[in-house]
Amino acid sequence: MTAGDVATGRPAALSRTQMNLVFTTILLGMLLAALDQTIVSSALPTIVADLGGAGHMAWVVTAYMLTEAVASVLVGKFGDLFGRKVIFQLSAILFVLGSAVAGLAHNMTLLIIGRAIQGIGGGGLMVTAQALIADVIPLRDRGRYQGALGAVFGLTTVLGPTLGGLFTDHLSWRWCFYINLPVAVVMVVMAARTIPSVTIATKPLIDYLGIVLVTLGVVSLIMALEWGGDEYAWTSSVILGMFGCAAAFFLLFVLAEKRAPEPMLPLRLFANPVFTVCSVLSFVVGFAMLGAMTFLPSYLQYVDGVSATGSGFRTLPLMAGLLIMSMVSGSVISRTGKYKVFPIVGTAVMAVGLFLMSRMDQHTGVLLESVYMFVLGSGLGLAMQVLTIAVQNTVAYGDLGTATAGVTFFRTVGSTVGTAVFGTLYSNQLTSELATAYAAVPGVSSSTITDPAALHTLPEADAEPFISAYASAINHVFTWVVPIALVGLLVSFFLKQVPLRDTARAGATDVGEGFGTPDTADADRQLERTVAQLIRRRASTAAPSILAGSGTALSPGQAWVVGQVHLRGRRGSPPTLEDVAAAHRVPADVLAPVFLQAVEDGHLRPEGGGLALTAAGSAAFAQITAAWRQWLVGQLEDWDTTDPIDRARLDRAIDALADRLLEEEAAARA
Repeated sequence: MTAGDVATGRPAALSRTQMNLVFTTILLGMLLAALDQTIVSSALPTIVADLGGAGHMAWVVTAYMLTEAVASVLVGKFGDLFGRKVIFQLSAILFVLGSAVAGLAHNMTLLIIGRAIQGIGGGGLMVTAQALIADVIPLRDRGRYQGALGAVFGLTTVLGPTLGGLFTDHLSWRWCFYINLPVAVVMVVMAARTIPSVTIATKPLIDYLGIVLVTLGVVSLIMALEWGGDEYAWTSSVILGMFGCAAAFFLLFVLAEKRAPEPMLPLRLFANPVFTVCSVLSFVVGFAMLGAMTFLPSYLQYVDGVSATGSGFRTLPLMAGLLIMSMVSGSVISRTGKYKVFPIVGTAVMAVGLFLMSRMDQHTGVLLESVYMFVLGSGLGLAMQVLTIAVQNTVAYGDLGTATAGVTFFRTVGSTVGTAVFGTLYSNQLTSELATAYAAVPGVSSSTITDPAALHTLPEADAEPFISAYASAINHVFTWVVPIALVGLLVSFFLKQVPLRDTARAGATDVGEGFGTPDTADADRQLERTVAQLIRRRASTAAPSILAGSGTALSPGQAWVVGQVHLRGRRGSPPTLEDVAAAHRVPADVLAPVFLQAVEDGHLRPEGGGLALTAAGSAAFAQITAAWRQWLVGQLEDWDTTDPIDRARLDRAIDALADRLLEEEAAARA
């Protein structure tokens, strides 16, 4: 059945089959968008050998990350304005267009343009996927679905380099992009048939000026970092002018945020020291993580002579360390409620890993290289898991979504800037080292030197100076990034240890939280997400006691009947027994006894050819709703709600959540 349009904040209840089809569609979008963050890293040497433009290699990654970050800020509110189904489909189409442009590119400029278009689509897919989960998945099931979505995001980020290597070696680097086309087409068709259309009554305000200014600032900064020492001298008017433009745009951004009715990044958040520290740490972690993941495959191919596939496999120790330690730290935080130690230990281990990797050369064994990568990955995993958790643990409810999105935004910007800095250090050092190598071994063509496979076909004596040049360049990069990790270590000591809320504790084991999955900035949806995590852990055992403590004499079956009649009567004409039975795919005879008992007990009465609640039934329903609300208040009592406006918003959200929980509790008992 194709879900129809709904003029409310959420669609009519979907069957389990429909929900799973929608989730499969959403999952495909998350898979494609997350995969394309890292899939090209193993293919970069082959791309450079094919298209040239080694100095612009980092832009293949940064173009995607930057536009993804901007899209992540915009599309959440665009989804509220135009409908999330439309935005999801439009994002998928842009992703297909960008993939086609990148796959067909005949020069580096066109490839970068294609990657930028991909990033817009990818950011839209990821954020809209999170919002669609809130639209179609019941609260009590949402934690499980969100966890699966986060796991896909984390695992595809980890496996991207390996898949990119496989495509490059066995098909072509262009298949890193072509593979998206059939999957995205299937996804668009499924979205059209399965995802319900939801309209939102309230229209959000969008901080266009703030978004434009911060984008221009980041672009100016990255261009200065990319071109400095390569295209232009660091002291040239062009580079100094770009740094000046970046500073000016960031200053204007600050001024704009002070005046914006709904700023993309409220400056009051920086009054919270936890948010400030976590934002800096998120930037540092993103800086080191994606920079290393981008340039390590190049090192392995040029220096060790492995294939693109081999370089993807050889980076798995880094990914394993990252994934394992993210899960371990999340589990420990969930059990103990203590998180401060993890960024301290993580940034210290990260600095050690970067230092060890700066010592690698063509004579370093595979085992030792793997150990060094695992150390770096472990440091990243230990540091990154805590950041979103700590922020969600300390901000007010009204700032929950914005603060969460803010930390993720800083991580993405850190990844973008980190890749640019890695690229600049690598390119500048490599140019100098290759000049020395050419002087020692004249007559070797540049096409041979830029192709890893061709380089290792040279006689050992001829290849050695060039291999040493590549090894020296990557050593130079990691050496200069060690101080960045040390800055992170210093900053991590300023992170406050605040008693962990149950809501934050419930989300600590979510892999997606650790990897900084782009998410909505909407506070209400973030609250629903945290409540969903609590429900996954507690509500199944709490439901009987909630009903028992509600003060009603209703049995679970009667409560279900009352809930069904209330829910369906509110959405249309009074429901019949046959309507309810058909909706839940059970024979009417099975439900008849409990419905008849509810009528005999005076909770239901005939009306308009169907059934409606009596005064006693309405009172019982109100009592059960109040009991659910009381349970929710107990779970959320440690929220910072000193602001009366924030308290009122939270109260309204709790009322809505209690009503929704009761409806879903009734449906779950069918």
